[in-house]
Amino acid sequence: MSSVSVTSRLEQREAGVLAARVADYVQLAKPRIAVMAMVTVAVGYFVGAQGTVHLAALGSACFGILLVAAACNFLNQAIEKETDILMNRTAGRPVAAGRISSREVFLAGLIFASAGTTWLWYSTNVTTSVLAAVTLGLYVCIYTPLKRVSFLGTIIGAVSGALPPVLGWVAAGGNLDGGALALFLLLFVWQFPHFLAIATIHRQDYESAGLRMLPMLGNSRSAAGLVSVVYASVLIPISLLVWDQGLAGSAYATVAVVGGLAYLISSFRFLLDQSRQRARELLLCSIVYLPTVLLTITWDHYRLLS
Repeated sequence: MSSVSVTSRLEQREAGVLAARVADYVQLAKPRIAVMAMVTVAVGYFVGAQGTVHLAALGSACFGILLVAAACNFLNQAIEKETDILMNRTAGRPVAAGRISSREVFLAGLIFASAGTTWLWYSTNVTTSVLAAVTLGLYVCIYTPLKRVSFLGTIIGAVSGALPPVLGWVAAGGNLDGGALALFLLLFVWQFPHFLAIATIHRQDYESAGLRMLPMLGNSRSAAGLVSVVYASVLIPISLLVWDQGLAGSAYATVAVVGGLAYLISSFRFLLDQSRQRARELLLCSIVYLPTVLLTITWDHYRLLS
């Protein structure tokens, strides 16, 4: 065998190892969740900008926030290696599967967190940087350990999950006022039926790992359906705060009410039958609801400005 062919095979092998490494790091960042977070950041920015949108500034803010979001996911998976190993849905993750050490991922998470908050501090504004740091702290330092102890950890997770549109809002120069609160509450309340559907679908996995992700009534009866109905009911008036703050008009209000009623009906069906099938239906409804409402906010906001 010639030295050229040996060198070529070694180069191909090294390229394959590098590609696998890159793929693992992309998986660690949870790109689908990150993309959805960036959508909510963009909506917050477009609405907070009040008609004056600077795409370069938006891109810069999204870059910094994306680094912080990646840091959240990196640190979470480094900390939760032992529990991830116990669950079918997470056992194949890079850290749990042993392809990358938890120490390496933890260090990478700290680097991303530092880079993201520093970038936002200097390229966007101090408020956005501080809120991004708060989001990371809530998710990694409180939600991650608390979900092993109580369902109440989900509330902290929902707070951090509802902050991305607020980050976009303040990145555009908006104040922490009623408009920011309306966007925050919309995302905060929406998350509970969505998350409880996921927790029901993967209930056995969570129980195997000792994670307390579902609210419980007496005699170990799940209250997921009841909690879903309560939050879906509250979501309808909460969603109208966006309209009340003048961020969108009657078209948005109509979509929000119709979508909210569909979400409530799906949650009620889940209450009557807390099966995995009903949970999947509720999850699908939640996934359709959120982007529909967010896109309508953006479109109707600019319709009012024109």
